[in-house]
Amino acid sequence: MAKKKLDVGAKAPAFTLKNQTGDKVKLAEFAGSWVVVYFYPKDDTPGCTTEACEFTGALSQFNKLDAFVIGISPDTVERHGKFYLKYNLKHVLLADPDHAVIEKYGAWGEKTMYGKKKMGVIRSTWIVGPDGKLRWHWPKVKAAGHAEQVAEKLKELRAG
Repeated sequence: MAKKKLDVGAKAPAFTLKNQTGDKVKLAEFAGSWVVVYFYPKDDTPGCTTEACEFTGALSQFNKLDAFVIGISPDTVERHGKFYLKYNLKHVLLADPDHAVIEKYGAWGEKTMYGKKKMGVIRSTWIVGPDGKLRWHWPKVKAAGHAEQVAEKLKELRAG
């Protein structure tokens, strides 16, 4: 049976995952605030490091917009912890090793790398509104410059 595709306007699928220190984090904890949920393939790889560092660099901008930033990948809590410390990251990283949440959000699929097809995380981002509904989606993301792109869209959505 084909899984239903998520659409802007739908309720954001609930989740509870462990963060970089092993504490459980629930999407519901952020009710009433804007939440940026970005999905990325692997800690400490060039594109993922660029994206994570840019989100950390723009965190004061997201704070002013009453928005939280959450990065999710299939990496382990331990790997997230090392990545977080190595790059002095300031936003939450969540571990989804069985990619259940990644799949719920449509960020798991077929990718082609070096001419070979394989299943993996599709770099993508959702903005969840204070009402818990999906407000915007980037189905395929280029890491460099993405945090700024998200901040601009968030400003637009908040004003709208």
